[in-house]
Amino acid sequence: MKNIIGASGLVKFNMFTMYILKSMQDSSYYIGSTSNLKERFIRHNEGWSRYTKAKRPWIIARTEEFETLSKAKKRECYLKSLKSKSAIEKLIVTGPVV
Repeated sequence: MKNIIGASGLVKFNMFTMYILKSMQDSSYYIGSTSNLKERFIRHNEGWSRYTKAKRPWIIARTEEFETLSKAKKRECYLKSLKSKSAIEKLIVTGPVV
């Protein structure tokens, strides 16, 4: 939840997160998006996702915030389309130059 102070006072709205996880087991990456990063991260590390279950534990390597889930998903799909571990690592280290 992000807080914005407007003319009428404090307004709250949900932000959506595109995230990159890094496996501590084999240094592979997982890219996803969510409206609740804390809960989603816990679920990944508890084995709720079949795609990340075998490579636990995970750490959060990068996050990017968006105003809509659609924008977060669009960024997720773009990064997945790169199919490049080096591009993901460059993004993590230097920021959004991809």
